[in-house]
Amino acid sequence: MKSQGNDPRFRVLISDETLNFKKHVFDDPKVLGRQLIEAVGGHPVDEHVAIAILPNGDFEDIRLDESYDLRGRGAEKVIVARTDRAFKFKIDDKDLEWPRACISGFVLRKLADLPANYNLWQEIPGQQDQKIADGDVINLGEKGVERFISLIDQTTEGDTLPSFDQSFLADHGYQFEVVQEGGTTGIILKALDLPEGKFNAVTADILVMLPAGYPDCAPDMFYASPHLTLANGQVPKACTAQLTYSGRVWQRWSRHNNAWRPGIDGLRTMVARIKTALAEARS
Repeated sequence: MKSQGNDPRFRVLISDETLNFKKHVFDDPKVLGRQLIEAVGGHPVDEHVAIAILPNGDFEDIRLDESYDLRGRGAEKVIVARTDRAFKFKIDDKDLEWPRACISGFVLRKLADLPANYNLWQEIPGQQDQKIADGDVINLGEKGVERFISLIDQTTEGDTLPSFDQSFLADHGYQFEVVQEGGTTGIILKALDLPEGKFNAVTADILVMLPAGYPDCAPDMFYASPHLTLANGQVPKACTAQLTYSGRVWQRWSRHNNAWRPGIDGLRTMVARIKTALAEARS
């Protein structure tokens, strides 16, 4: 960006990994990566990296001898740090990188430029997603590319399903319907696969009723349609009651939830509980 006033030089904000940016000016808008590193006293130069933060929030490496046009790219911020590699990760659909193995939740939030009512969550394969607090430190050097998602903090006031639930269902290929009836909100998971050979059906629709105040308050039981019996013809334990909802009669699975973590648990947790209950069903 061109400096203000009559100064013909061009300015850029440069920071180390603390993201404490300071203004530097150059006579030419085309600068080399090594010039950016030298501007902040980075020596030896070849042990440092320069990463431009683009206007859309993406990152771009600036090679040591690459001529980087600050005007053409629109880059106003550059991170310079000493490192022997760049650690790559994703926030939503943005491919980003960081010059250190460790990064704080606070810095991640700044990189993501999140509104105040959004939180960051770390996707952990095979485990429950983890909400990231500002003081948390994440090791980007662990095996695999780290992925984070930004989700709005909201509850199901009216007919809104929290965005982290919507993202979970969409990302995992679930077909679902949100139903409003009699002042209640129900989520119907359509054609959920059942454990092979265990029941009188291969798939079933599963209904989850969301209590007032969800996701701070936990869903309790779940409901199945059609009514399920085990392969031996017997009804699973605690599954004899019924519920009429959305024009259908559902089989109630009385599987109570005695542990819930507000701000962490959601439909991801509930789906895991449902799958466990189906797998462990006995007469």
